[in-house]
Amino acid sequence: MSLPSPVSSTACASPTAGVEHGKQIHASSIKSGYNNALCVSSALVTMYAKRGNIESANEVFKRQQERDLVSWNSMVSGYAQHGYGKKALKVFEEMRMQNLEMDDITFIGVISACTHAGLVDEGQRYFNMMIKDLLINPTMEHYSCMVDLYSRAGMLEKAMELINNMPFPAGATIWRTILAACRVHLNLDLGKLAAEKLILLQPQDSAAYVLLSNMYAAAGNWQARAQVRKLMDKRKVKKEAGYSWIEVRNKTYSFLASDHSHPLSDRIYLELEELSVRLKDAGYLPDTNYVLHDVEDEHKEAILSQHSERLAIAFGLIATPSGTPIQIVKNLRVCGDCHTVIKLISKIEGREITVRDSNRFHHFKEGLCSCGDYW
Repeated sequence: MSLPSPVSSTACASPTAGVEHGKQIHASSIKSGYNNALCVSSALVTMYAKRGNIESANEVFKRQQERDLVSWNSMVSGYAQHGYGKKALKVFEEMRMQNLEMDDITFIGVISACTHAGLVDEGQRYFNMMIKDLLINPTMEHYSCMVDLYSRAGMLEKAMELINNMPFPAGATIWRTILAACRVHLNLDLGKLAAEKLILLQPQDSAAYVLLSNMYAAAGNWQARAQVRKLMDKRKVKKEAGYSWIEVRNKTYSFLASDHSHPLSDRIYLELEELSVRLKDAGYLPDTNYVLHDVEDEHKEAILSQHSERLAIAFGLIATPSGTPIQIVKNLRVCGDCHTVIKLISKIEGREITVRDSNRFHHFKEGLCSCGDYW
């Protein structure tokens, strides 16, 4: 039997790759006696972390007879992506105690961990440690992480101060981060500036237009929102559609919002209707602020109830045995109302639900999420 290569294991780390395929690679490595080979075990740590199974990643990591920097960095960044900031920092501190060599990738993981957990002071401390103590020159990605750290915490002035003092011009990722934060914190003036910068850098990227129009919609300025949408049409900029994927019995199914293309569509929508009743009995009230269309509240509730992630979860509920964990992937950020709903579904249905959105993993269990409602 041939050696399962790191390439194979890393390929399985893709969010849409089969969960079972990754496990088969792991099993074959054990059977062939190569599971303790450093290149294989390090790739397995990365594969499990990226596939949403951080517990298995940690099990492989703990069993490693030797570890390279890839293993350590994978655990730090893996815990960061899954929202376990303190666990990520614990791994990092273990690296420090063992006087292990660290690189720029290590600190991207560490600062990201602080970002997703709201640990602003810690993130600042590690950024300074990297520069002053380890003499690692920060890259654009490090600055992006720091801007994200401040922005998520609502510290937009601090984020702009950092941008203005960077040794190079801010790239598209940084301005997209600022714009997204302005949407959350309703800072229209800074949001317009960030959108202008982003459109100059990437005139065909829909993110700037969509975030800016969403910000106007959230502020109730429907005229300004319409102008942004007209500009998109004039420049032929297409908005990225929101898709959600779920894997059932080694087959991947994709859903769009309000999708009726699935053969079991009738059953899926019936499941959603039944869930709607149970959710309201549990105290759920739809947050229509997340519907960025100028329509009546009743229509807004219908729009929310048919978001792609809800369709994927409803399909998972009817297509898998009771108690089976559900894992979905979404190409955009999960909205706040869907986040609330999925927490309640995990409690009502007694299911563990993992959602991998464009930012991170969310692990829902018994009505709670691993992100602590901070993302």
